[in-house]
Amino acid sequence: MSLKVLAAALALTCAAAPAAAQNRPNQARDMMRELHMGGLEGAKLAKAIARAEASPLGSKANPVRENMPRGEYAYLHRLRCPDGQAPSATRVGNVGTGVYGNIVDLFQVACPGARPVEVYIDMYHDGPETRPVPGFTIEPPPTA
Repeated sequence: MSLKVLAAALALTCAAAPAAAQNRPNQARDMMRELHMGGLEGAKLAKAIARAEASPLGSKANPVRENMPRGEYAYLHRLRCPDGQAPSATRVGNVGTGVYGNIVDLFQVACPGARPVEVYIDMYHDGPETRPVPGFTIEPPPTA
């Protein structure tokens, strides 16, 4: 299978996912696993998560675990600055394979008048993450 076909299939899978995909199987992750390109699972994933928890959430060593691109953006939209305002968030791009064996995205997140912080997100998990990255608070995810 060519990389172009794989990329197109992944894009279609992500775009076709319903907004209510939180806490459901992650279609992009499942497709990557079927192609033997996915990350850790089972006990290996649990151990990797336990190790990652020693680092701040949102760092390269402990990326936020979310469900697909919609989950990434939903998480970022729920973050709040110390003054209660929503921060701005800009996707920098993917930064390669992360600690869970999946591709990780990097975002620049900034509060008004403050320097941007880097937030790493791995979109190949069930989500939603309910904890904020350091320096922010977070609104709870919507209930279905």
